[in-house]
Amino acid sequence: MTHALIVIDMQNDFCPGGALAVAGGDVIVPGINALMREFDIVVLTQDWHPLGHSSFASSHPGKAPFETTDMPYGTQVLWPDHCVQGSHGAAFHPGLETDPAMLIQRKGMNPDLDSYSAFFENDQSTPTGLEGWLRTRGIDSLTLVGLATDFCVAWSALDAARLGFGVTVRRDLCRAIDLDGSLAVAETQMTHAGVTLA
Repeated sequence: MTHALIVIDMQNDFCPGGALAVAGGDVIVPGINALMREFDIVVLTQDWHPLGHSSFASSHPGKAPFETTDMPYGTQVLWPDHCVQGSHGAAFHPGLETDPAMLIQRKGMNPDLDSYSAFFENDQSTPTGLEGWLRTRGIDSLTLVGLATDFCVAWSALDAARLGFGVTVRRDLCRAIDLDGSLAVAETQMTHAGVTLA
């Protein structure tokens, strides 16, 4: 049991009909459910923003979704309001089997700091605690699936590789936003970091 499956942000708001929908985001659910049965340790991540989160375009007068702004930790893409704590949009896709999960890792709860990665906030230094949870269970290899390939999956994969985990991203069980070529950039970054794109 040294290999864990991390299922990234399979939530209503990232699936078709959601506030920040990823094209085809729902079609990977059956495949993810099947893959979960092959792992003893499964972790689900869940974007879990307070109302008025600083990454929401609505929190920045005059800014529109997908524009950027400068934050103390760097450039931040501004998103439509999404995955607000307790909302339907923040809930897991109804087809996703959540019972196999040993842990649900929530992220993005700090109102002043966005969090794409399952391991660190976007300042790249504030940990979520997931690394320690995995280490205490003897995990050294991770397979990542979910949404979106070029943001939360990629950032999680890059951080996991930086932390010394062996990392595989199952491209067939991910879908991307692909904002201005972001998918190609993310895949190049992951390959250079030693992440296996399967």
